[in-house]
Amino acid sequence: MTGVLIVDDQDLLRAGFAALLRATPGIEVVGEAANGREAVALARELRPQVVLMDLRLPELDGVGATELILAEAEPPRPGILVLTVFDLDDYVYSALRAGASGFLLKDSPPETLITGVRTVADGGMLFGPTITRRLVETYMRVPPPNSGIPSQLSTLTQRELDVLRLIATGATNAEIAEHLVLSEGTVKTHVNRSMTKLGASSRAQAVVIAYESGLVVPRGRS
Repeated sequence: MTGVLIVDDQDLLRAGFAALLRATPGIEVVGEAANGREAVALARELRPQVVLMDLRLPELDGVGATELILAEAEPPRPGILVLTVFDLDDYVYSALRAGASGFLLKDSPPETLITGVRTVADGGMLFGPTITRRLVETYMRVPPPNSGIPSQLSTLTQRELDVLRLIATGATNAEIAEHLVLSEGTVKTHVNRSMTKLGASSRAQAVVIAYESGLVVPRGRS
């Protein structure tokens, strides 16, 4: 059973998400929060597998709440699924940078939301390489000297760097395995080790690190 914490300051939206998820087999709504600080407290208390997180919240916004929830959580950390009105949004990029696992538009069909919750619960990402590149090209922040990201990358083996590059293109573990002629189990091991070394809470955060470190260069940038 996948436990979900719903965070949204609009009562009707929150109730609608809760009703949909409660009617879905295998998903349990363990709590609801109307602001960021309440979300952090409930995540600490309830330990959900997935947090459905609105970005624009009173008291503490969704980015700040994501950072605190992931910083306080013991492994396995919850997957943070961000809800947004605009896909190309600095808040969205900041949330992924903070460790969110993916995002959905608030007007997505019900089946998309359900699939999203299940995907994030399984450690996956919800967006393909096209939207990743668009987000990066629009909002990428070049880290200052001595930011620590280059030294993090230096701890990765060549094979782990190869895998990270392919993750950044949106490739699945099966696609990476085929490209590198490895078993999926070996790829999964490389992915997990890379994320641990990078301190990444999600596959999406590893993608952001790959771009911001210069390992992968967006189109139109040299």
